[in-house]
Amino acid sequence: MERLQKFMARCGIASRRKCEEIILSGKVKVNDEVVKELGTKIDPLKDTIVVNDKLIKPEEKKLYIALNKPEGYLSTVKDDRGRKTLLDLVKVDERIYPIGRLDYDTSGLILLTNDGDIYNNIMHPRVEKNKRYIAVIKGCPNESKLNKFRSGIDIGGYITAPSDIKVLKMENNNTEVLITIHEGKNRQIRKMCEKIGHPVLKLERVAIGNIKLDNLEKGHWRFLTDDEVKYLKK
Repeated sequence: MERLQKFMARCGIASRRKCEEIILSGKVKVNDEVVKELGTKIDPLKDTIVVNDKLIKPEEKKLYIALNKPEGYLSTVKDDRGRKTLLDLVKVDERIYPIGRLDYDTSGLILLTNDGDIYNNIMHPRVEKNKRYIAVIKGCPNESKLNKFRSGIDIGGYITAPSDIKVLKMENNNTEVLITIHEGKNRQIRKMCEKIGHPVLKLERVAIGNIKLDNLEKGHWRFLTDDEVKYLKK
């Protein structure tokens, strides 16, 4: 027996958390009966599962993809307003979805997969996989402001966890910094930099844990290596 949301994730519908939302919305049927309970267990060999009126089955081929997202793309697979999304860049036959998000105006590394079991290995707070960013911020922060950034900042009803910021270079009264966080609140880095009086002019994510952007060109993607996939599955 297997939990319904886990089975749905294995079928490439979405992450487990998103699958739970789909169940609660009444869009899932087990043996022709609508199910809304998250504790529901099914037998993958005997039960028929329908999501949005479509029979689902586990994805046989698991994909793990690293994309260098350009600015001006949504970190989704579709948009009702016709804006550009990640699937305008990544063309594969399998149904995939992003793990986490990058802001519309932020570029850099984002991972996509059809393996729902991977999602929590990256996104759950207890995992604390560091995410590294290169940012260009306005002005030149002094050490006091940098320490304030490192110790945690109230960004509007939420105090960030301790993080790291290192100055890489100063040029034309702006500063390039390397920022490391393990959280992923909406526009977190931009809000943190605004709080210390040095708003972000440009932001790029260069690494998620041990997986690095390296020389992957903007708008291009690649499959993760076997070692990278093993790292995500730990």
